[in-house]
Amino acid sequence: MDASCDLEVDVNGEETFFIHEKIISSYCGKIRKLFAKSKGPTKNLKVIFNDFPGGPESFELVSRFCYNKGKIVINPYTSPRLFRAAHYMEMNETVSGSHNLLEKTEKSLEEIKFWSWIELLSALKYVAISSKILQKCLDSLVARLVFAELSLSCPSISSPESSALRLSTDSKSTESGQTRFLRSTWWFEDLVNILTPDLVKPLVKSIIFHKFDHGITSRFLVYYHKSRFITASPEEKREITETVIDSLCLLDQNSNSNSISCKNLFGILRVSSNLNISKISKKNLECMIGSRLDQATLDDLLVPSPHGSNYLYDVNLVLQLVKYFLAGKGGGGGGCLAGKSGGEVVVCDMQKVARLIDLYVAEVAPDPRLKPYKFLALLKILPECSRDSYDEMYHAINIYLQVHMGLSDEEKTNICASLNYDKLSSEICNHVMQNEKFPSKITKLALKAQQVNLENLFLDIDIQKRFALPPCETETKDGRHGQVVLYAKQVVPHGGKMDIVNENEKMRAHLEGMQWRVIELEKVCKKMQTQMTKILKSRLSRQNSAKSLPRLCS
Repeated sequence: MDASCDLEVDVNGEETFFIHEKIISSYCGKIRKLFAKSKGPTKNLKVIFNDFPGGPESFELVSRFCYNKGKIVINPYTSPRLFRAAHYMEMNETVSGSHNLLEKTEKSLEEIKFWSWIELLSALKYVAISSKILQKCLDSLVARLVFAELSLSCPSISSPESSALRLSTDSKSTESGQTRFLRSTWWFEDLVNILTPDLVKPLVKSIIFHKFDHGITSRFLVYYHKSRFITASPEEKREITETVIDSLCLLDQNSNSNSISCKNLFGILRVSSNLNISKISKKNLECMIGSRLDQATLDDLLVPSPHGSNYLYDVNLVLQLVKYFLAGKGGGGGGCLAGKSGGEVVVCDMQKVARLIDLYVAEVAPDPRLKPYKFLALLKILPECSRDSYDEMYHAINIYLQVHMGLSDEEKTNICASLNYDKLSSEICNHVMQNEKFPSKITKLALKAQQVNLENLFLDIDIQKRFALPPCETETKDGRHGQVVLYAKQVVPHGGKMDIVNENEKMRAHLEGMQWRVIELEKVCKKMQTQMTKILKSRLSRQNSAKSLPRLCS
């Protein structure tokens, strides 16, 4: 240490510098103001900086500038650090006719758009989140990405920069999809190592502004989350997760639903369940998943229930996701959405979600701790138009009633009433009528549905009989008369080779066959009614006998 040094500077508790107060003060307004306020001798003084930007390395660069009488090499690697340090030390005054440090670094930063990829990455380490340099640096980075992506789609475009970005200009037709994917994600590792969580969202905003590929960007965000999550502390994990969710949400608002993978969103959802993320981040994540629920699988939905819950899977989460799905489709849990814009697509998506929910209901039905009101909420969450058949829902209800033997009649009735019996197959309707776990008034609905189906069938047969008319006279184009036979589907001139008598015999035989079918169906209907009456009577008799038993035996 030089004995003439009269000032000790502690930089962020990391390193101590011994310097000359007069030399530093001539360039640094901050130091000069500190000693202007002090009274008495200025020897053996100590200054402590707890928040010096860039740490000891940046302070050393500032010291060199001062000791070299305002001369220092400024390049893309030093200008971001010197710019922040010059702001902090208030080095905005010209000394001995030389430009001040702040002015010099600002001129250097004007050339940032010409910096290389490596130089831009280096600058990101030292720029402040609120500075104008950050935006310029991010815009330049994204411009490189846009150019690189363009060179993939248009191989004829090339420049010296493209080789620096490790991209070739070979035709896409000569490479596999996996190779193209690797080439489009070459920058992931570079930015994962450089970007702090507070820089991720500004990067995404710049990406949206420059219209860079949103699908690749979403994959980067997922990759960033996985890479930084492994070694992070619990608090850092929460911050990283919230940052990625908010960035994905920002991306989702400016792109279509296909740019973000539903599977990846569920992956983030699972790891965030124990991180106590903010309510707004949780809502954003669930809303994004809900909007693309038609892309989900059963494994995605089988999320374990939160700590402290007494049921197996997180049913509340699935209910919330379906609500977000319906809100996005304009349904809100109401009636059929076929009348909405893009109705066919909406109904198709609804049917996909209905099939998914049917699988989920069947999976959670055996859970003995699942409350009836939760199970009922799952059954009724989607409008009836989303299902063409309720057979799968019936099977799930049947399993639930087998496992939950202690339900009240009211609970059973509410659950069983959630079925649309008009959309049950005949086989399932017969099963319902013989299912002793179903309340008697519910089995009447199944019988009524069967009767309606039979009546519709009879009506169809009756219509066919009405259209089976005798041949009628008509006139052909050449003026000759002919006969129209319904089942022959042609005009037969007089004197033709077709035997009209034989054709009429075939039609008569066909009608007799239809009449025989009607008789058989009527017999089946009467038999079903008789069976139903017997079932209802046997149930009533068992109920009356149970009521007459002593309490201890009941």
